[in-house]
Amino acid sequence: MSAPDARGGLPGPVLVIIPTYNEAGSLEPLAARLRAAVPAADLLIADDNSPDGTGKIADALAAADPGVHVLHRPGKEGLGAAYLDGFRWGLERGYRVLVEMDGDGSHQPEQLPRLLTALERADVVVGSRWVPGGRIVHWPRYRELLSRGGSVYSRLLLGLPLHDVTSGYRAFRSHVLTPALLDDIASQGYCFQVDLAHRAHRAGHRVAEVPITFVERELGDSKMNRDIVVEALWRVTVWGLASGLRRITGRGHTGEHDDRQLPTLP
Repeated sequence: MSAPDARGGLPGPVLVIIPTYNEAGSLEPLAARLRAAVPAADLLIADDNSPDGTGKIADALAAADPGVHVLHRPGKEGLGAAYLDGFRWGLERGYRVLVEMDGDGSHQPEQLPRLLTALERADVVVGSRWVPGGRIVHWPRYRELLSRGGSVYSRLLLGLPLHDVTSGYRAFRSHVLTPALLDDIASQGYCFQVDLAHRAHRAGHRVAEVPITFVERELGDSKMNRDIVVEALWRVTVWGLASGLRRITGRGHTGEHDDRQLPTLP
């Protein structure tokens, strides 16, 4: 871990990456809440050429606030691709902490300090709905069962020390996001989050969870669909079989040492 600095243990500047596609109704208030909650953190809005004008709203926010930046992408290419471009943008500019946050308001900016504090003792911090103190608001029962079931399946099959494997509210120290970790990621949607956690854990990085309150979006439509679920199920199964084969043959670095993992943090 890098030496602590005057920010209270964080190794340097923080960039929050928010991918957007048709988030015109939620982006401006979300950005205001984020800048109020953590004024020292910069914001990168990665917009996939939203037809509802989200990109223009992002440009207006950036023009009024030097801490807000915009990455215009050519079209809708998926959550994973947006985050990968955002990570590379931030790493090229020297940010030492990079944060994933949804653009629909489901992740509370006011809880970001909790993730950043936990990052002082970890390499990756996940905002978790499924640990003590975590909760969800306004979710239908089937969505909860799907999310919980997906996390349990991924946790058991991949040996991950996480209760909420699909959570998209995360903070990373920059040294985690190496080209070796990122360059060949092809997964999208919620599977991207499982893939990234699996890779970070196998590389031996310290992973922690903190409880969050997840609030279902009030504006726009959920990005969850059948294709995302099928992709996640198929990829996690393949990764699990590959991990089992590595354990049997003793080949490859597992990174799965319990003493390297942190418990849930308050």
